[in-house]
Amino acid sequence: MNNELSIYCTNTKEYIPVSGGDTLQEVYDTIKHRLGFEPICARVNNRTEDLRFPIYNNRQVEFLDMQSASGQRVYTRSLCMILYKAIADLYPGKRLIIEHTVSGGMYCNFKHEHTPIGADTVKALKKRMHEIVEANLTFKRQERLTSDVVEMFKKQGLHDKVRLLTGSKDLYTVYYKLDNVIDSYYGPLAPSTGYIKTFDLVPYNRGMLLLGIDKAHPEQPAKMVDQKKLFKAFEDYEAFNCVINVADVGELNEAIRTKQAGNLINVAEALHAKMFSKIADDIARRFKKGGARVVLIAGPSSSGKTTSSKRLAIQLITNYIKPKVISLDNYFVDRSRTPRDESGDYDYESLYALDLDQFNQDITDLIAGKEVKMPTYNFETGHREYREGNVMKLEKDNILLMEGIHGLNPELTKLIPEEQKFRVYVSALTTLNIDDHNWIPTTDNRLLRRIVRDYKYRGASAQDTIARWPSVRRGEEKWIFPFQENADAMFNSSLLFELAVMKNYAEPILRQVPVNVPEYDEAHRLLRFLSYFEPLGEKDIPTTSLLREFLGGSSFHY
Repeated sequence: MNNELSIYCTNTKEYIPVSGGDTLQEVYDTIKHRLGFEPICARVNNRTEDLRFPIYNNRQVEFLDMQSASGQRVYTRSLCMILYKAIADLYPGKRLIIEHTVSGGMYCNFKHEHTPIGADTVKALKKRMHEIVEANLTFKRQERLTSDVVEMFKKQGLHDKVRLLTGSKDLYTVYYKLDNVIDSYYGPLAPSTGYIKTFDLVPYNRGMLLLGIDKAHPEQPAKMVDQKKLFKAFEDYEAFNCVINVADVGELNEAIRTKQAGNLINVAEALHAKMFSKIADDIARRFKKGGARVVLIAGPSSSGKTTSSKRLAIQLITNYIKPKVISLDNYFVDRSRTPRDESGDYDYESLYALDLDQFNQDITDLIAGKEVKMPTYNFETGHREYREGNVMKLEKDNILLMEGIHGLNPELTKLIPEEQKFRVYVSALTTLNIDDHNWIPTTDNRLLRRIVRDYKYRGASAQDTIARWPSVRRGEEKWIFPFQENADAMFNSSLLFELAVMKNYAEPILRQVPVNVPEYDEAHRLLRFLSYFEPLGEKDIPTTSLLREFLGGSSFHY
């Protein structure tokens, strides 16, 4: 063994001698008795690689299990390719499309099929997937000239991938081979199918739901969570995608290259306007019957809640209803009473960081027509204050409009009658796919929005935002997502063209993340993701667009 070549393993905090060409799997085999877990991938110089990655130079290596963020993505991609192979084996000629994540899994269907997938078909596919796992087939990573890969995908009928790669500027393209099928993913896969032991496949709507591991109990598959309203919000947008013939990045890129993007922007913005108008009309109908005096707007980080509340307010005015705005931030408890998170820091995202009793009393009094002294929270002193003249009273044509992450949580408004509440859930429910087997997670869309906004308006680097993102996501999982289905209306704030525009802003910011920090891995992944998009300028985006909340140039004041 050549002792001049080594890796530094951050798991065991030691230098390990290796021979040139040794794979990460071979390195793991020499230290597995000290590692304490079986990795599914590894971070090499802060970039996620598969375990067949060869070592030819000194490297820093961190082995990752399936519960890590990178490990979960590797597991999910590998599971998707197993499903693809099962379909190819049992139903040759059928085309798999993985549409979006919902109800705890990935919603899958046969493309261009109008007949629902039957329970017997799902059962047969699940059985075949288990057989593929038992066979422990190798996911073979291969790399060839992009032009050659395009021809290979043509022969396999993967026209969506052909369309995506046709505009690629990369000379070589990585793809994976699993027995007799090939596929491509924007990230590594597991070494073999034997790593993907835990999953489920169940009938869902007209298709099927592919469920990976339960994050809390990785030995069990994730449980399906019924999300009918969220699913319909996705379905409505996908129907719109079909009408305008832009369902994946390849089709978007073609629209940009052929100078059709201006029309696409106009149509997408018109859809947003129509959705705001419909929600306002629904609120107005209930308001005129004596209900819906309180409109609560909730959603995860960077979903566009602020612009949504402003545009909804305009639409309410066209219905002869005058909104009055309340900020939930003014109901924070004194800082000394604020709950703490697992790290001992103040948890301002906790529902119990708010004075729920005072909030409910004030809203109840306002609905009853009383004049109420309104609080203001002093963030410097950490105390709630009452200033002279800061009062509110609702007239008969007034409605309360509130934006905040807890708006859908029944505990927030526990003393307010249900008929007086109208809840709106806002999120960027991305329906544009990279290709049929690679969807765009809604969290990636929102993270890119936040990276651009934080850099532009809050002086935060991409590294800072990426470092905070896991904590933000934990808060969403605890305080927002469990209450999505309580919404009276769901607004999809995503715009089909936005990632092509965001590319121009996000790429320079992401490139500033140093290689020697853990956040580089996520920055590199996002840069690779954005590389699929043709850039699109912002000149045709109106000043009222929700996207302006993140890019700048809005006619609204924030």
